[in-house]
Amino acid sequence: MADWDSQFDAVWADAELSDAERIERIDRLAVVWGDNAVALFHRAGARDAAGRGAEAEPLYRRALLLGLDDDHRVRAVIQLARALRGLGRVHEAVWMLGDEHTNHPGSPYRDAVSAFYALSLASAGDSRRAASVAITALAPHVPLYSRSVEQIARDISY
Repeated sequence: MADWDSQFDAVWADAELSDAERIERIDRLAVVWGDNAVALFHRAGARDAAGRGAEAEPLYRRALLLGLDDDHRVRAVIQLARALRGLGRVHEAVWMLGDEHTNHPGSPYRDAVSAFYALSLASAGDSRRAASVAITALAPHVPLYSRSVEQIARDISY
């Protein structure tokens, strides 16, 4: 699997590719694996990055349904929620990211989840909770004031 991921990474790293070329190359790599969750994740990501969120959505959903390892799963949740937000389905994005935020606090993608959760909350009109989520995510990065920042973040969320 690691070698396979490096092949996808090489396609992503090629800055010379157009969106259509990137999609075509990723699809060619993915076809070997058929209805494989990681292949579907990469196919969705290529479309999402090209601004084709409506095409990416069912691929992300299928990848999640088939089951992804933790690394790809959380990335798929973030990227699907971002696509949904772009498609105007903000409340669905808030629900997905809120679930991820609540149920996976130790994730190495915690800050990314928090960032997209905060953006989705703000888009949904809940600016107080958005600020609270964003500031709570920043708190560990301001060690002299982290306890104070965390308390204020909790206070403003209500």
